[in-house]
Amino acid sequence: MSVIFCQSRQLFTVWRTGCLLRPWIERVWRDTMFFGVSTLQTFHVLISIIGIVTGLVVVWGLFSSRRMSTLTAIFLATTLLTNLTGFAFPFKGFTPAIGVGIIGTAVMALCLAARYLKRMENGWRGVYVVTAVISLYFNLFVLVVQLFLRVPALNAYAPTGSEPPFAAVQGLVLLLCAGAGFLAFPPPASAQTGIRLKVEPRLRRVRPFSRPSAS
Repeated sequence: MSVIFCQSRQLFTVWRTGCLLRPWIERVWRDTMFFGVSTLQTFHVLISIIGIVTGLVVVWGLFSSRRMSTLTAIFLATTLLTNLTGFAFPFKGFTPAIGVGIIGTAVMALCLAARYLKRMENGWRGVYVVTAVISLYFNLFVLVVQLFLRVPALNAYAPTGSEPPFAAVQGLVLLLCAGAGFLAFPPPASAQTGIRLKVEPRLRRVRPFSRPSAS
């Protein structure tokens, strides 16, 4: 009993210390600046770039049914962290970015289940391909938005984000991701295993041989 009491007391001390330090940790996490950018924003941008680069390689590998276990794990982990860290930014009310983050997190949960729980068996391979491509598309969508906001040369063409150049780029990204998902989608089981339907030949009815009658 004394051992259990000591362990419980230590856990309570750790929990209390964490509660006391939590405001300070959050303030440092959000307010510490690197080159004029907060720690949270720097981390968020870094993992999103890693997720985009690894995602492009993983989707390319899906064309040839290559698993790429390490790159896939990095892609899924960084993409999930990108969605989760997006909720840590201060916000007021519901915004389209929050909606995209909620949908992206749900898609990532389904993608992880198809990849690691169901091991892409049967129809779950198709679920994994679709959700992986959608997750990559969300990352690219946000990337295009940030480029038009942060890069002055691009912002001059679409200052409000509703101009034709912005819509054209986003449409091109959507078409490329849709085409990649279509090409990477697994074929039906019959085509994948090379099973061909055999058509049985029709039997010809043979007339019985009859001898000519003697006249």
